[in-house]
Amino acid sequence: MKYYLIAGEASGDLHASNLMRGIAQADPQADFRYIGGDLMAAQGGTLVAHYRDMAIMGFWEVLKSIRTIAKRARMCLADIADFAPDVLILVDYSGFNLRIAKQAHRAGIRTFYYIAPKVWAWNTRRVRKIRRDVDQLFIIFPFEREFFEQHGITPIYEGNPTLDAIAQAAEPRPREEFLLRNGLSDKPIIALLAGSREQELQHNLPIMLQMEQRFPNHQLVIAGAPSLAPETYSRYMHGSKAKLIFGQTYELLKHSELAFVTSGTATLETALLRTPQVVCYRGSLFTMLIGALVIRVKYISLVNLCTDKETVKELIQYKLTPDTLFAEASKLLPGQPGRERQLADYADLRQHLGQPGASVRTGARMVQEINNMNAPRHA
Repeated sequence: MKYYLIAGEASGDLHASNLMRGIAQADPQADFRYIGGDLMAAQGGTLVAHYRDMAIMGFWEVLKSIRTIAKRARMCLADIADFAPDVLILVDYSGFNLRIAKQAHRAGIRTFYYIAPKVWAWNTRRVRKIRRDVDQLFIIFPFEREFFEQHGITPIYEGNPTLDAIAQAAEPRPREEFLLRNGLSDKPIIALLAGSREQELQHNLPIMLQMEQRFPNHQLVIAGAPSLAPETYSRYMHGSKAKLIFGQTYELLKHSELAFVTSGTATLETALLRTPQVVCYRGSLFTMLIGALVIRVKYISLVNLCTDKETVKELIQYKLTPDTLFAEASKLLPGQPGRERQLADYADLRQHLGQPGASVRTGARMVQEINNMNAPRHA
C-alpha cells in the first residue's frame, strides 16, 4: 500500500521513522512518500521536502508567516493528490497538519493522525476539527484517552514511541571516551537542550549560558539540534566557552549531572534517561501574552503531565531568570534531596508508560485499520 507522511520537526522525524519501520514489518510492500527528515529518509521511500524548511513556532511568528504556510500547504496537497496514497499519516505538528487534514478530508483522502495535537492544553475547539477531518487518531499518552473519548473520539493507544527511540539508541561510550572525543574536560557536565528552532534559542539559550559563572566547577555542553546550524547557535552564545556537539544528545544526557531543557519531547527523553532536569521556556512577548490567555493545563512539560504532579520544576516565561534557574538547579546536585525525589518520580513515570515496541505495534495497527476499512461489507 501507499503511505504519505508529514512530520514537520525533529521529534516528528524520529517518531515517524520508527513508525515507518513498524508499518514496513506489517506491510513489506509499503511505498512511502513524505515530508520529514534524515531519519525518515533512512527508511527508504521518497523525501519531498525537509522539515528544516517547515519549522515556524510561536503565535506571532505563525501570523507573520501565514502566506508562506498557505503556499507550503498548497504544494503539499498537490503532491498528495498526485501520489494518491491509501492513507495520509499526519505526525504531530498540529498547526500545519490540521490544515492539511481539512483539505485531505474534503478530497476524500483517508487520514490518520499520529501523536495527537495537544488540544487538551489549549484551544479545545480544535477537537471538532479532528473529529470531522481525521479518520483515526493514534495517541501516545494514556491520559489523553479520557479527554478524547469525552469529545466523541475513540483513539488508539499502543504505547509511547519515546521508549523505542531510547531502546534503539547505541549503548553510550565510556565517559572518558566521550569526553576525549568531544574535547571536554573532566568536570561534571550540565547539558543544555535549548530547543530545535531558532526562536527557542533566542529566548532560552542566553539565560542557560549565564549558569557558566554560577557553576564554575561544571562545564556546559549544548546539544545541537539537527534542524539548526552551528552558526545559528553562535549568534546567541556571546563569547561563552560552552561546547556545542551534534548527534549525541542521548549520550550527552547519560553523561550529564543535570540538564536544562526547553519544554517538549526532550523533557520526556531526559526523564527516561534518568538525568535530573529543570524545564526552561521563554517565548516572545506576544506568545507569552496569548499563552497566558489560552493555555488550560497546570503543566507544560510532558513529564509533569504524565505524572500529574510537579516532578520537574518548570520555569516559564518571566519565571525563568538566572537567579531562579541557579536556585532550582542547585537543588538537583548530587546529595541533594530534590535530586533523589526527582529520580524516584522518573522510575514511576517509566512504569506508567509501559514497555518499548509502541512504534511496531502502532504501525501494525495502522495496516490492520486500513485493511479493515478496505474490506468489503457483507449484507
